[in-house]
Amino acid sequence: MKTSDQNSNLPTDDDKLHIANTFLTALKNNDWDTMRTILAQDAAWTLPGTSVLSGVAAGADAIIRRAQGLKSFGVKFELKHVLYGLHGVALSLHNTSSRGSLILDEQVIIACQISDGKIVAMATYLSDVAGIEQFFVPGIID
Repeated sequence: MKTSDQNSNLPTDDDKLHIANTFLTALKNNDWDTMRTILAQDAAWTLPGTSVLSGVAAGADAIIRRAQGLKSFGVKFELKHVLYGLHGVALSLHNTSSRGSLILDEQVIIACQISDGKIVAMATYLSDVAGIEQFFVPGIID
């Protein structure tokens, strides 16, 4: 059993909520400087599939480029739930967008691991990987 001393370096639920809200607000407002303040320089964000946005975004700059890419595809982010873990937080989102007759309608979990007040790792889980592979294709954004 861990003692309170062993848990003293863990982020509090308030810390996790603050980081989650900062990430989502920065994403919605295209505030990349604020987003950078909550990302560890060597953080990584994984996204499943083979789309142009899939794979590992390694480093804060790559994470911001991925976020900018999502926004460039017109993705809208609706927060459903914030879920708390020992070392981080998971964001349950409903992401939507459309282009012509193509519709993106995804249930998404972004699990964020937090250390020293920064996101050090993010992993995205999707309800429809094939959907993003059809939606996030080359030639749509620069």
